[in-house]
Amino acid sequence: MSDIVVTLPDGSELSVPEGASVEDVAYEIGPGLGNDTVAGVVDGELVDKAAPVHDGARIEIVTDQSEEYLQVLRHSAAHVFAQALQRVYPEAKLAIGPPTEDGFYYDVAGVDIAEDDFAAIEAEMADIVEADHEIRRLEVSREDALAEYEDNEYKTEILGEEAAGEDPVSVYEQDDWRDLCKGPHVESTGEIGAFELLSISSVYWRGDEENDQLTRVYGTAFESESELEEFLHMREQAKERDHRKIAREMNLFSIPTITGPGLPLYHPPGKTVLSELEEYVDELNEAAGYGEVETPHVFRTELWEESGHYENYQDDMFLFDVNDEEYGLKPMNCPGHATIFDQGSWSYRDLPVRYAEHGKVYRKEQRGELSGLSRTWAFTIDDGHLFVRPDQIEAEVRQVMDGIERVLETFDLDVSVDLATRPEKSVGGDEVWEQAESQLESVLESSSMEWGIEPGDGAFYGPKIDFSFEDALGRSWDGPTVQLDFNMPERFDLTYTGEDNAEHRPVMIHRALYGSYERFFMVLIEHFGGDFPFWLAPEQVRVLPISDDNLGYAHRVKNELSEFRVEVEDRDMTVGRKIRAAHDDRVPYMVVVGGDEEDAGTISVRDRFENERNDVDTGEFVDHLRGEVDEKTVKPDFVTDHES
Repeated sequence: MSDIVVTLPDGSELSVPEGASVEDVAYEIGPGLGNDTVAGVVDGELVDKAAPVHDGARIEIVTDQSEEYLQVLRHSAAHVFAQALQRVYPEAKLAIGPPTEDGFYYDVAGVDIAEDDFAAIEAEMADIVEADHEIRRLEVSREDALAEYEDNEYKTEILGEEAAGEDPVSVYEQDDWRDLCKGPHVESTGEIGAFELLSISSVYWRGDEENDQLTRVYGTAFESESELEEFLHMREQAKERDHRKIAREMNLFSIPTITGPGLPLYHPPGKTVLSELEEYVDELNEAAGYGEVETPHVFRTELWEESGHYENYQDDMFLFDVNDEEYGLKPMNCPGHATIFDQGSWSYRDLPVRYAEHGKVYRKEQRGELSGLSRTWAFTIDDGHLFVRPDQIEAEVRQVMDGIERVLETFDLDVSVDLATRPEKSVGGDEVWEQAESQLESVLESSSMEWGIEPGDGAFYGPKIDFSFEDALGRSWDGPTVQLDFNMPERFDLTYTGEDNAEHRPVMIHRALYGSYERFFMVLIEHFGGDFPFWLAPEQVRVLPISDDNLGYAHRVKNELSEFRVEVEDRDMTVGRKIRAAHDDRVPYMVVVGGDEEDAGTISVRDRFENERNDVDTGEFVDHLRGEVDEKTVKPDFVTDHES
């Protein structure tokens, strides 16, 4: 039997026998690691330790000390839930039960359950965990599996689609119960230290409204009770900061059923925030030399065929016929920008050419995945595309990364950085991809950033550097990105005239400083808990007259502050109630005016954190507010600056 070579996380290579499993690789590294192996990551995919490896594979061994271990444990917790459910409700029919970022879920049919039933199911789960059943991986023939699950249309569909061609297939068994599954799982049910069922919802099988409606039960699991308690505490905080809840309170946006799923409507306060975000990006784009362009929402599918989107993205597009021609709502802005570039005649001296657009795009996400602004059908990207000479790549990528870093610093967001490499579904040859990945890696290595690799997570047309930001609750979200593309210029036959008077192919860089406005807006709402920085706040200052006698002076003060978003509170309320109302509305500054202020020609200033300063000159306050706008200050600091 010949040997194959695999690559380890440190870049070193290891020779192992052909047909070796992940566990075999671990034992080749060392017997201790072999004994501790729980699962493996092969080319970015989490797999069972029994999974075979192939020549050239990138291998990572997963132990109980690995980040991936919690995902494996939660997958096993999903099985514990399913076994417990069928003990309580033998008629329950199982569909799928994967781990998630926060826990797990299982989709089931044939049973009507509610959250009131969780206690009984959790009691059975506790018995299964306490029994510490061994979790065994078994292989059965496809024929036997189809016979075993002949009464379960969901499992037979999986066998006919996802597991098509596999024979034998894997099942995992614990005690007298087992489930069709690829794994991986922990060694025994007793490794699940703590768990809790969280919520319940209705979903369609495969996210398709034409399919059966199933019940989805969400849960979570950890190695210890203390970790579970910390998670539940954070979850309660997250509920208070949920962007959908805050949006209702602040009248930011809505997604009514009548308009369609995943299609947000922005109300005046929400549009105010979006406009400020757009203006900020416009300033950065202008400083970086971008030309603003605009492209339509719909194109003939011939354009998407030329760009490669039709072949690789067709299932996610909204397509329709007009006069016997097929059109599609644009899922991305890049083909339109490439076409604009193609309309010109360019010299090497003209490059780089930089285009920017606040481009609305449409992607047909599964309805079950739609949630507020985090995942929508219609969203806007602060898109930019650069057409550069090969010798300009690194400088331009660095400039884009500098812009992204500035955005993240402005909003006080922590960031992690990853190089996302070639996905399974992609266009272009190996040489092109290797060159693109190598150049992005070179930029990252020359930076001061810590970064990792996301194998197989690149765009279908090229690798990318992904920036993920962390909000106030420690949750990570996809956001800004910079992507290198050698393929689209080739597909569109884009050229420029070089110094040698010959035609040359430009390189295309895709970039977004926010990602999508919708997801970035969601993150900001939850990160700030609705307490937006002064320059972003829909209402920046509210003037509170102590009595109706001071209304005239209140409006004069409003006029002096007219360059900002200012309202006068003229409702018949006590000043205490007016302050509470402004606080509940998350207004950064309250200006209180009464007889003393009117006589002195001054104002009293309160911020939303209940700090107060009296006898303030209005002009001084205006100067300070201008500074907060210019400097993009994160928190109101007029009162605290004075106190310090």
